[in-house]
Amino acid sequence: MKISFDNSVEILEKKSKFIGYKLFCKSVEEVNDALNFLKQEHKKATHICYAYSLKNPFLEKAVDDGEPSSTAGKPILSVIQKKKLSDVCVFVVRYFGGIKLGAGGLVRAYTKVASEVLSEVEK
Repeated sequence: MKISFDNSVEILEKKSKFIGYKLFCKSVEEVNDALNFLKQEHKKATHICYAYSLKNPFLEKAVDDGEPSSTAGKPILSVIQKKKLSDVCVFVVRYFGGIKLGAGGLVRAYTKVASEVLSEVEK
């Protein structure tokens, strides 16, 4: 199955590369298909963190994928919620660059990528 992402962005933060992807979706199955696709495309990635909000049935989830608790998935979900979006998933692929960012740095980086990848979405 070919996954078509609606938008992507890339930022560098202290040598770590963060690649954000936005996917409009209606089901957890679509999210899982996209996650499996990204795992194949980014086999050497350190983390693939994500969050989504679905409208019907209402369901939200945030996944840190090995990052310290609440430093990746929750910040991504927070951006989705602040923009009042639904039926959307944001994935952020991270390639560790050798410099630890700390909890605050991770939250800022994941928030920035999610904000940028969702920047052109209107309510």
